[in-house]
Amino acid sequence: MILDIARLTLFPALMAFAASSDLFTMTIPNRVSLALLAGFIVMAPLSGMAPYDMLLHAGAGALVLVVAFGCFAMGWMGGGDAKVAAAAGLWFGFDHLLVFLLYASLFGGGLTFLVLQLRQFPLPRVLTGQAWLVRLHDMRTGIPYGIALAFGALTAYPETSWIKSVDLTHLAML
Repeated sequence: MILDIARLTLFPALMAFAASSDLFTMTIPNRVSLALLAGFIVMAPLSGMAPYDMLLHAGAGALVLVVAFGCFAMGWMGGGDAKVAAAAGLWFGFDHLLVFLLYASLFGGGLTFLVLQLRQFPLPRVLTGQAWLVRLHDMRTGIPYGIALAFGALTAYPETSWIKSVDLTHLAML
């Protein structure tokens, strides 16, 4: 039962934290990516994942890390976004990696369009006291892509074996 609760909450909570951190500070702390990595290392064997499958998941995470850091080197995304994307890729493995990346791309496109459109208008004076809004509204800052990564991850996560293996009958009795 505790394992089921962890499957339902750990990954989603960390992704939500990454999104909120990126929104409010335009950074994602390294501890989020490290917690996602540690969570996978603990949860995978406890969930009965075979060593071969763990290696495949590690390969998916490594592939995302290489591509995302290429994007970081080109200035297309932040380093925190790259690390969180790779850590999420670790959780999804190759089975759900493309679905996650497709959702993240779609949400990222929508988020980018929305932020760029909002930046065309002056920030209302009543909101100028909010440092995070001023930073988000500044044309010289990037897009907090951690939000798109989190939305993509949270949209794809219910279809994974992490959630499909949850025994909801025991949780319903709580």
